[in-house]
Amino acid sequence: MATINFGGVEEHVVTREEFPLEKARTILQSETIAVLGYGVQGPGQALNLRDNGFRVIVGQRPDSASWRKAEADGWVAGETLFGLEEAAKRGTILANLLSDAGQIAVWPTLKPHLTAGKTLYFSHGFGITFNDQTGIIPPADVDVVLVAPKGSGTSLRRLFVAGGGLNSSFAVYQDATGHAYEKAVALGIGVGSGYLFETDFRKEVYSDLTGERGVLMGALAGIIEAQYQVLRQRGHSPSEAFNETVEELTQSLVPLVGENGMDWMFSNCSVTAQRGALDWKGRFREATLPVLNELYDSVASGQEAARTIQRGSTPGYRQELEAELKEVRDSELWQTGATVRELRSRATEKVEQEEPYALTANGN
Repeated sequence: MATINFGGVEEHVVTREEFPLEKARTILQSETIAVLGYGVQGPGQALNLRDNGFRVIVGQRPDSASWRKAEADGWVAGETLFGLEEAAKRGTILANLLSDAGQIAVWPTLKPHLTAGKTLYFSHGFGITFNDQTGIIPPADVDVVLVAPKGSGTSLRRLFVAGGGLNSSFAVYQDATGHAYEKAVALGIGVGSGYLFETDFRKEVYSDLTGERGVLMGALAGIIEAQYQVLRQRGHSPSEAFNETVEELTQSLVPLVGENGMDWMFSNCSVTAQRGALDWKGRFREATLPVLNELYDSVASGQEAARTIQRGSTPGYRQELEAELKEVRDSELWQTGATVRELRSRATEKVEQEEPYALTANGN
């Protein structure tokens, strides 16, 4: 592992330079990786592993939309695509990438196929960390590991195809064979991680649940709604409110922050924007710290897990969810967003159509 300084704190990470793909292939050369579930993480991880030269099969419920998606992605029924139980029987590494609710439901069926020496792989620490609620307690004679890409399966695949990679955390919960650590790292390299940093199952799920309820989705959605509402109430048009709240954030600022950091962003904007951001960021930090601490406590206590399990297992939940999402989708804010995206797309298409003529006019 390489020792890297992160803002004055040294951490041990694994990079592709020190742990090349060839090494990962050698470690897993006798393994059959059964990717169970083809929803959020399944497609990206399965396709990346396959393209990287590993032996991969997919387990999915037959006659489902995800089964059809897997077939469209080139998985062949009876050869590389099987029902969940058959894939679990054939696999030596069982990558449990079903939803948290799906993992709970399938566990009684999956567990008998976790015979001695196999590996149980997760990309989320939920089922293991909250096993008092999920019932997911692995046999003592199997390895249990985790690789958690820090982004969606779609992003993992897109970056892989472009030659990049998402950073991932990895962890070993149970080492029955003495080889769990190297298998976890090899799997992390195999799915296309940029670099790997070590954690444990509990920390992974605590940070993940806090992040998605906080900055990554919940807080982001909430503060977007609040600023849009303020601008509309103060007489600004939907287009102006949306562009100043969402479009500039997503199309300009966030990509630049990702590439160069917030300090760079502060240094490369107008003095008016710079001074205002620096003066107000502390106010927002102090206002949200109590909320984020309350959120973390709720995660650590198991309350968030209990609510997730309870709501996810409620009959009719999908209908209730669709009603909630429809309310968001039909709001003025996100209806405006749909129109802005369409206009942006049309403008991009027009530029692409005109570009060859512009090059000709310049004599190139």
